[in-house]
Amino acid sequence: MSKLALVTGATSGIGKAFAERFAGDGYDLIIVGRRQDRLQEFADSHPGTTVRTVTADLSTADGIDLLARICATEPLDMLVNNAGVSHYMPLADLPADKAQELVNVKVLAATQLMRAAVGPMQQRGTGTILNVAGMIAFSGPADKSVMPRRAVYAGTLAYLVAMTQTLAAEVEGSGVTVGVVCPGVVATEFHSSQGLDMSAVPRMSADDLVTGALRGLELGETVSAPGVEDYQLLQDVFTADLAAFGGQAPTLATRYTE
Repeated sequence: MSKLALVTGATSGIGKAFAERFAGDGYDLIIVGRRQDRLQEFADSHPGTTVRTVTADLSTADGIDLLARICATEPLDMLVNNAGVSHYMPLADLPADKAQELVNVKVLAATQLMRAAVGPMQQRGTGTILNVAGMIAFSGPADKSVMPRRAVYAGTLAYLVAMTQTLAAEVEGSGVTVGVVCPGVVATEFHSSQGLDMSAVPRMSADDLVTGALRGLELGETVSAPGVEDYQLLQDVFTADLAAFGGQAPTLATRYTE
């Protein structure tokens, strides 16, 4: 029996590249996006693959609920939470509706789809959840010279990294694998759709990103970074995180009392 993969944000870019890879590997597919015409175009161009198209807007409660029901009832072998919007702008300039859209898609939708899928995966003793975040998740300490400013966007990606790491520990030993891939700039429509010209910026191809993400899962990397040659850099971040977490005490630190 064929394996089953569900990919959100599959109408273009990274999501489409994941769908292409899974189709080539013999998976049945559930592909999700806002544009039915593009989803159908993908299905029509893969006549040898069983493709179910689901038109859904993951910034809405109805869209999230629809996909959560599918994740809870379909025997998914692979869930890829890729859907996203950029909305690169400082928080004071970010319209409320765009802030809500961004948080709904990258935080609320991803969380609810993981919640719906992980229990059944544990019961079956198999399954993989892969979240698509970005290296911007690690950009928080950067000063204001690093542009463009994008506090909400960076925050949503950092959430996905911490959420993935914690969930991976929760499901350890159950047969379920959880990972998050953190690309840098990828050559897709993602930036141009927001009016950003990234043509002069070196960019990774979506296909290479998919290769890195899937290889990272094989290597046991809960957090993969396809563009980072020295993985020890990430290990150092995680070691520092745990050192700070373990360095707390119930007494007030002396720097606050002197």
